[in-house]
Amino acid sequence: MTRPPLTLYLAAPRGFCAGVDRAIKIVEMALEKWGAPVYVRHEIVHNRFVVDGLRAKGAVFVEELDDCPDDRPVIFSAHGVPKAVPAEAARRNMVYVDATCPLVSKVHIEAERHHANGLQMVMIGHEGHPETIGTMGQLPPGEVLLVETVADVARLQVRDPGRLAFITQTTLSVDDTADIVAALQARFPAIVGPHKEDICYATTNRQAAVKAIAPRVDALLVIGAPNSSNSRRLVEVGQGAGCAHAQLVQRAAEIDWRSLEGARAVGITAGASAPEVLIEEVIDAFSERFEVTRELVETAVENVEFKVPRVLREPA
Repeated sequence: MTRPPLTLYLAAPRGFCAGVDRAIKIVEMALEKWGAPVYVRHEIVHNRFVVDGLRAKGAVFVEELDDCPDDRPVIFSAHGVPKAVPAEAARRNMVYVDATCPLVSKVHIEAERHHANGLQMVMIGHEGHPETIGTMGQLPPGEVLLVETVADVARLQVRDPGRLAFITQTTLSVDDTADIVAALQARFPAIVGPHKEDICYATTNRQAAVKAIAPRVDALLVIGAPNSSNSRRLVEVGQGAGCAHAQLVQRAAEIDWRSLEGARAVGITAGASAPEVLIEEVIDAFSERFEVTRELVETAVENVEFKVPRVLREPA
């Protein structure tokens, strides 16, 4: 039976970012240095395939520091943690390694700097996301107010409208965030923004590639986890850029093939926590069903690399 022709438009950049790559290396190097088990507070990155792979090597994933013994190393996830977490680890004399993405740490430092200058913070982010919890936890309660939508801005109750600054979660939709920032600036003209946009380069680049692909395709597949903020935003960006049929899948087995019947062009991208092996798995699944032509859509070249903490580079 002849396979129907299909063009796969492959987004570039896609998949792992420098912060995710660094966080995974930290767990692997900790296992090499201290042996198993090594504890990890929260999923190191939001990808089940990655987490399962590290678990098989001896990583134990827990949600709270209370679930960790005092005598084994613990690693804090790439999303960042409230200040109280490393403080408690230090109180218990635990060996701990902070795998927080340096770009998330930059937002933490911004928040502390503004707080030191007497400004109350407004954070644009998703309630309950680990990064939001970690960033808000850098300052005392009440010093960071969370907004998720333009409507939230209208309801904000602030201490002093003339003494405000805003920060953002690093994995948001660039366009949605711009609308919220505009609403904040309209209501609070004196509000101070970051020196450089908080949304990270990887989020911005992946969304730009999706915008370039979306008008050309009948469907868009985003490879990523349901709890991955940046992956979910890629689906939304694809839909907003003209591709009504955009779906999030963790791997090839989840693809809804019936919904792709009649498609002649499909876009493929991946969130910043999804490894290339899962992308290739999806491409292979398409190649089994279609006569595939690949076309790369490259909108940026990434060469960012973050160093792992010194404690892991020193001899045991």
